[in-house]
Amino acid sequence: MRLYPRREHDDRRRMNSRTKENLMRIFVRLLAALLLGLPAAGFPQQQEKIVPQAPDVIFVPTPQDVVDEMLKMAKVRKGDVLYDLGSGDGRIAVTAAKRYGVRAVGIDIDPERIREATENARKAGVGNLVQFRREDLFNADFSEATVVTLYLLPELNVKLRPRLWQELKPGTRIVSHQFDMADWKPEKQLELNGRTIYFWTIPGRQ
Repeated sequence: MRLYPRREHDDRRRMNSRTKENLMRIFVRLLAALLLGLPAAGFPQQQEKIVPQAPDVIFVPTPQDVVDEMLKMAKVRKGDVLYDLGSGDGRIAVTAAKRYGVRAVGIDIDPERIREATENARKAGVGNLVQFRREDLFNADFSEATVVTLYLLPELNVKLRPRLWQELKPGTRIVSHQFDMADWKPEKQLELNGRTIYFWTIPGRQ
């Protein structure tokens, strides 16, 4: 025999109400987690730290007269695709696009340099021809290049050399400001106001 049927009924109603409230809270939390990427369980989660990769080379701009001579030495012409590896403020790619009307791609690991170079291309009116990509040049795809320009350190040139040989088409022109490629002797070498410019072409496949 039930002595307090009304009280038992009220208790059940309160329990059902609390259950519905709890389910609603769980639903709202799950929805927030899906939409906002928040932790669904309410426990603090350790966030992964993204450490930007430091550039291998401190940025030092190539003087404009050296840029002009590098492009002349490479005989840049309409239809070429120029890749500047370690593109800095973008002046080589921008000059090539503006003066010769070629498509140019600059690759640099430093996001600040990418922003600066992109803005320089916009100001020069060649944003439609020039693209700057934030990538590690040792992993980047530059196989479509017909001209490659460099201003890196000697050890980086040598480290990069096998990829240049393997991935570039025979006849692709390589121009380096200031640093050579060890025992890969340049076909041309020019001194200009205390600077040295080196020139090679990718040999045919053996």
